Amino acid sequence: MPALSRLLCILLLACLSPMALGERLRLVSDDWAPYIYQEAGQAKGIDYEITSEVFRRLGIEVQWQFMPWRRCLAMVEQGQADGVMDVFQVEARQAWMIYTADPMSEVEFVLYQARDRRHAVNQLQDLAGLTVGTSPGYDYGAEFNESDAFRREAAPSHEANFGKLMRKRIDLLITDRRVGRYLRRHLGVEQQVEELPLVINRRAQYLGLARKPGREALAQAFTEELRRFRQEPAYLAIIERYIGDASDLADAVEQQESSTPR
Repeated sequence: MPALSRLLCILLLACLSPMALGERLRLVSDDWAPYIYQEAGQAKGIDYEITSEVFRRLGIEVQWQFMPWRRCLAMVEQGQADGVMDVFQVEARQAWMIYTADPMSEVEFVLYQARDRRHAVNQLQDLAGLTVGTSPGYDYGAEFNESDAFRREAAPSHEANFGKLMRKRIDLLITDRRVGRYLRRHLGVEQQVEELPLVINRRAQYLGLARKPGREALAQAFTEELRRFRQEPAYLAIIERYIGDASDLADAVEQQESSTPR
């Protein structure tokens, strides 16, 4: 590590609040495989492993807790949790949330349908009259969220949406491309469910911290250490363990970083 970067990191850590240095950070998330999820009671995922390693290098212990997404946001807003994993930057949250400067990853919201009940969907307007399965509290972009041409029906989990699709209770579902591919394999429905090429929205997802004393310095220290870690083979090795080829995810993050204000 260059001497200047090492000194900067030390100075940033010195500015952190005693709470952040002396106690565990309580971070929350919902199941969002392959980014972060639970398996047999153990936390896993690309962004979970990367975040855990960065905090380990900063000497900060983290306690993870999984819960529904709306509750995750409420816990951070009310100061009952110290941060949330893989959150979008939303202006309305700025009053109570601090984001890291660089995103953890980028999502692409796409549609999935049953192969035996195909729909010709090449643009958002083609969803007219259909019912699309969604997840509570998720922001798919204003055009999708506010359209009155089709019906949105929320399910308690991503797995539940795939179940509703198979039982013909919804016409399509929307989720991130990597999440959808993971769940198709995990649920054993790769032959029954297919992914549509239309991209509804692309969003960068960040580590969001509750706005408390010392958290801006913590977010900056995290970002600096994350940038160093991304230069190491161990970073790509984490991605490859979950999705096989790290190039697409790494390139997407790099492109997003170059266009994200610091």
